[in-house]
This record gives sequence, structure tokens and C-alpha cells, in this order.
Amino acid sequence: MKRFVFAALAAVAIAAPSLISPAMAQQKMRFAIVPKAMNNPYFDLSRDGCMKRAKELGNVECIYKGPIEHEPASQVQIIQDLITQRVDGLAISVSDAEAAINVIKQARDAGIPVITFDADSPKSARQAYVGTDNKEMGRQLGRELIKRKPQPGTFITQSGGPAAENLNERLAGLYEVVKAAGWKEASGSPSYCNDDSALAVQQLSDMVTANPNVDAVVPVGGWALFAPEAYKGFVNANKKNYESGKLALVMPDTLKVELELLRDGYANVLVGQRPFEMGEKAMDILLALKKGEKVEPITYVGLDVVTKDNVAEFLK
Repeated sequence: MKRFVFAALAAVAIAAPSLISPAMAQQKMRFAIVPKAMNNPYFDLSRDGCMKRAKELGNVECIYKGPIEHEPASQVQIIQDLITQRVDGLAISVSDAEAAINVIKQARDAGIPVITFDADSPKSARQAYVGTDNKEMGRQLGRELIKRKPQPGTFITQSGGPAAENLNERLAGLYEVVKAAGWKEASGSPSYCNDDSALAVQQLSDMVTANPNVDAVVPVGGWALFAPEAYKGFVNANKKNYESGKLALVMPDTLKVELELLRDGYANVLVGQRPFEMGEKAMDILLALKKGEKVEPITYVGLDVVTKDNVAEFLK
């Protein structure tokens, strides 16, 4: 009997340094990646990066689940469901930074590691963020505008949801650069499309119609380009100003559909994020947290600037 007790104690002592027992290690850990909206093709790349990295790790399963459309309340409900299902980790692109605080605390209280990707909730109990330096992305959009139009004029911009931390940071970065250079924001800007592509195109069209002398369109997200035919219609309706250089189109992101639009002459430049890399790194960070390891609180992925000169490389 004593030998049995000593053996059991020894086993506990050996296992103590790691939070994952050999039995747990043989089971696949389920890490969920929760986008703002599953109808946004941008997040498909984060899903693909997550799936690829999970397959490479072998003992990890990637669960991709979020609201179909951009609905912060629905996102919170999905996260609560995943907590109930006792997933082993959560990576969330937060729709509403304030609304997510309570549900992230619920997950942490349940012993579930939580990180944010793409869009942060910095006041929450999340343990890390992986994604774009969003203020720098806004600044880069501004720099690309000034590079093409050094003489200041009037611009319009567009965001997704007013409570999205990442998009507000991009707006701040954009304003920092262009307003310092003497640019003025047109009436009705920014508009908020709630990540709806069709609405995004309509809003851009309405703002340009209301401000016919506008010099630049600089959204902080690529929603309008995700409806390529409607977006082409918008550009063609302003073809004279665009082709003469009067109207600059400085657009975010580098998804395939956006690269094709740039190649075909429907934008001046793209400033792209790396959502695939975010999905990959999210799995690594959650695994490290599950093992009880320390992680960097902030991990930034880079940006890509694509023009007609290098678009062919990115399309490969």
C-alpha cells in the first residue's frame, strides 16, 4: 500500500511542472477562432491559417465559428456557447471592445485561455493580442494617399462598426497623417457599413455624389471590394475623375478579389494585412498558454503595400 502511495505521489510530482498530463496530450485540444462575421471573406484566411497550423501541430483541432453577419450580440452568444462546450482556448476578433469584456472574463474564470486577433479588447482579461498594428495601418493608408496626391484636398473614409477597437485605431492613424498634411474630411464621413459589402459600396457612392469635388476615397477596411461588380460600377461612375488623377482610390487589404481589382485598374494601391498569419500564430499562442507558458502580450504581423508594379507577385 505504501509503495502504491509513493508511486502516485511521484507521478504527481513529475507531472506538476506542466498543466497538460500525458492523457491530455493524447487528446486533441480544441481551440476556437471566432471572427466578427463569417460572411466576410477576409476572415476565411484566418480560418485557413488556423486549420493549417492545427494540422501541423497534430494534437490541436481548429474550430472556426462566429456570427454570419457583423452582430456583436451574436458574437457574445457564440463565445458563451463555446465556454459551455469547454473548448481549450479562444481567439476572438472582437466586434465590440466593451461588450466583449464580460464574456472574456467568463471564459477566463472557467479556466479557458483567451486571446484576441485582428481586433482587440485591450481593457478585457484577454492574455494576448495577435494582429495588425492598426494605428500604423491607418498611417500607411495616409502615406500612400499623400504619395499619390501631395497637394492636400478633401477625402472621405469608411469604417465597419463604431465600437470596433481596431477600426477606430486605423481611423486615428489615418487622421494623424492626412490632417497634419492639410487634408480635410468631407461631409458625411466616416460612414459605417457594419461589414456589409453591398452597403459599403452604396455608402461610398452616396458620399461621392454628395461631395462631387472629393479628391480621395480612403476606407479603413476593404468591404466595398468584396462586392467586385458593384464596386466596379462605383468606379466607372466616377471614371473621368479617377482616370485623370483627380480622384485617388487608396484601399485596404490584399485578398485575391482585391488584387484582381487593382490589376484591372480599379484602385491606385492596396495596403494589406496578413490574416492567414494571424490564424497560424493564434494557434501557437493558445497552445503555449494551455501549457502554462508565458507569451508576448502583443504580437504584430506586418503590412504589404501592393501597386500595379508588384500585384502580379501577390497574385501568384
